[in-house]
Amino acid sequence: MAWLITKYLLTAAMVVAVSELAKRSDKLGGLLAALPLVTILTLIWLQLERQPADKIANHAWYTFWYVVPTLPMFLLFPWLLPRLGFWLTLLACVVLTVICFVLFALLVRALGVELLP
Repeated sequence: MAWLITKYLLTAAMVVAVSELAKRSDKLGGLLAALPLVTILTLIWLQLERQPADKIANHAWYTFWYVVPTLPMFLLFPWLLPRLGFWLTLLACVVLTVICFVLFALLVRALGVELLP
């Protein structure tokens, strides 16, 4: 149980640190948020929990493919924000990301990458 609490605290601290830095510097906050910190922590947690190498490798492999369709959201969000306000922009970006993900998953299926169950 202590291990689980440690994982939660360290992971939560990382998210808080990014949001606090973003308040002070748009560029540094964006840079830190863009780093794959959650993925790195997850890979570390999997290794420390003695997961098999193929499990860890698969996590990194699928993370790459799942990140790609999220990228258009980061271009659309700043354009929509002054036009729609925060909540509608966020909703539009979530919808766009889901659509991009489904289309991307269908596209990469031709490459032998199965992202949909």
